[in-house]
Amino acid sequence: MDKATLIGIVLGGAALIGGHFMEGGTAAMILQATALVIVFGGTAGAVCLSFPASQLKEALKSLPHIFLKPVDDRREQVRRLVELAYRARREGLLSLDRELKSLPDPFWRRSLGLVIDGYPPEQIREVMEMDLSHQEEVAAGPARVFEAAGGYAPTIGILGAVLGLIQVMQHLTNPAKLGAGVAVAFVATIYGVASANLIFLPIAHKLRVRQRQDLMKKEMVLEGIVALAQGEHPRLIAERLQGFLTDADRDAKTPLQVSPKVRVLPARRRPKTFHA
Repeated sequence: MDKATLIGIVLGGAALIGGHFMEGGTAAMILQATALVIVFGGTAGAVCLSFPASQLKEALKSLPHIFLKPVDDRREQVRRLVELAYRARREGLLSLDRELKSLPDPFWRRSLGLVIDGYPPEQIREVMEMDLSHQEEVAAGPARVFEAAGGYAPTIGILGAVLGLIQVMQHLTNPAKLGAGVAVAFVATIYGVASANLIFLPIAHKLRVRQRQDLMKKEMVLEGIVALAQGEHPRLIAERLQGFLTDADRDAKTPLQVSPKVRVLPARRRPKTFHA
């Protein structure tokens, strides 16, 4: 679990609700069903009108990712790249063909497949950068959905406030109904501003952070595979990819430039010759 997400939700909600109760407020003051329907219903309608159904589904599927801490396996990926570079240097690029099926990431399989097929490094970079651009555009969709919700919610809250004031103006002669109308007006504004700044916009920012982390790993893999295609020494590839690692990964005791063990066959003995 991502502790930062849980801390943010608890801290933000506790600060808002705690401050309300510290001023002598009650739960009934901020629990207004009418304001809830206006703000969240209106925001949901505006978002559905702005995006196709496919992007809305992807946005909902991405919600669990904000609670899960991503696995940082960049160091292991660098070690795998260095190992492949040693094998290609020892046995040739065609020897990497049997490694394709064991690679779980489609980006790895496609880029390494281009290397095995013998394409020039410049063309490999060009093709895979186009792939990265497409993936970046698709991955940014869920964040855009929540950013749009964060932009609509305060405006819908103001609309709810205006509707509440209209009700107040219609019951000026009946003081008993003035309180309910004023409550709906102000609570709708609170719902709109609070949901935008404590829910929708933070979720969008967290998704963009996740997207950027995943993109950086793919850029690292691309740099390593292009260097492999250029025939660079595995040690140089490891040094080149150090910039993508954190300080803790760089200071790790396990070396990155470990060459896979090579089985050395015993030398054949020459037959003895006898002289008459």
